[in-house]
Amino acid sequence: MRFTAILVMLIMLMPGCLEDIFPGDETNVPGEEKNGSTTIVMKIFHGETLENATANYTITIELDSSAAPIHTANMLAHVEAGNFDMTHFHRIIDDFMIQGGDFTNHDGTGGHAADWHELCNGQPSGDSSCDGSNELAWTIPDEADNGLQHFACRLSMAKTSQPNTAGSQFFIIPDDINHHYWLDDAHTVFGIVTEGCEHITTISEVATGQNDRPIVPVIILSAEVV
Repeated sequence: MRFTAILVMLIMLMPGCLEDIFPGDETNVPGEEKNGSTTIVMKIFHGETLENATANYTITIELDSSAAPIHTANMLAHVEAGNFDMTHFHRIIDDFMIQGGDFTNHDGTGGHAADWHELCNGQPSGDSSCDGSNELAWTIPDEADNGLQHFACRLSMAKTSQPNTAGSQFFIIPDDINHHYWLDDAHTVFGIVTEGCEHITTISEVATGQNDRPIVPVIILSAEVV
């Protein structure tokens, strides 16, 4: 009996045994990538201010750095800089998507890449000043051919119809959608909502006015890497 007890203790102390018993249960380090993914949490409210909000939501998004390393790094840089805090989901279309990420103008006309990728509004350039526009014209290269598609709860990058024009604006597809197949290979999918996607569907159904802008604002209170 005593020998058996000692043997069990020694086995439990051997490297790798606990990982085999509880796979994937290692301690998370904030901002650390695991298996090619990084998780961010967004807190969202529906109202003119947080104090008079009629609804509050929390969603968890897993970014896929293996499939879209540039888009993931760009998103993380914006999140860590606090660029998305107190920004609007400025364009919402029922049965389609909710769009945000314009931290400069809050109306869909602004936003830019977090870092220089030798692109000015999608055009190759060796001039980071972009003829005086500076970072306001910075964009990132497309990674739309990564095999990820526009299914329900996916996070994708907004851009113009021209290649390599994404900057900071993104959109999320509700959970009552099957597949926006016409967006595949044009826009880059780089994440999935793993918790709270039902809230994306609820938000997608809010009343909107001109330019698909919510009549009552839908605002990202905070976005954080966890």
